[in-house]
Amino acid sequence: EMMGVFPSTWRAPAMATHRGEVKLWTTKREREMMDYRADLFAILKTTEKLERAYVKDAMSAKDYEKACHKLLAQFRTLSEALKHTVPNVEAFTKEYNMDCPAAINRLVKSGMPATVEHGNVRSADTSKSAVNVASTVQYFITAMDSLRLDMTAVDEVYPLLSDLISSLHKVGQLPPTFSGKVKTKAWVSKLHAMPASHKLSQEDVRQLLFDLESSYNDFISALGM
Repeated sequence: EMMGVFPSTWRAPAMATHRGEVKLWTTKREREMMDYRADLFAILKTTEKLERAYVKDAMSAKDYEKACHKLLAQFRTLSEALKHTVPNVEAFTKEYNMDCPAAINRLVKSGMPATVEHGNVRSADTSKSAVNVASTVQYFITAMDSLRLDMTAVDEVYPLLSDLISSLHKVGQLPPTFSGKVKTKAWVSKLHAMPASHKLSQEDVRQLLFDLESSYNDFISALGM
């Protein structure tokens, strides 16, 4: 089981008791934080292995994308829990001598699977083209309606845009340079770097709505709908 287990190379700071015993924590809160840090270590290592496996073509794009989405979700949850004790994940990797540049890029900087970021056609299912188009239209509408209903916290907006970019990627008729993909990916990366509880400013909401509406119109035009 990956989560909650200290990796073999994990070294936690020890605290000596009056009896000479060594304890890794003295309170329940400290123990919880130690578990979270161990989980973060494991997620970083697992993501690094996943990225390398995908690059080497050792797994399908579909399996990679599913696993990557799960790791990204786990990372976002842990990042929120550790925002005060581990404010900088890259510093955390250096502290524990971790060599995981691909994981840092995926989890910290990109915030989306490589299949989505680079528009790799291997993950697209062209046999479901009509279904993918219909789903994408629905994701566009849901995202725009949610913003108009004042659902502007990062943890409300991020999943909607993540679903949208994944759906756009599955529409085989769209090129990787399609404006809607470019704009949505930029927003996903921007939101990924923000705290989950952060609420978008009025300016950001207005710009995001504008980008979604223009992308939706471009999407309809590109498909001749």
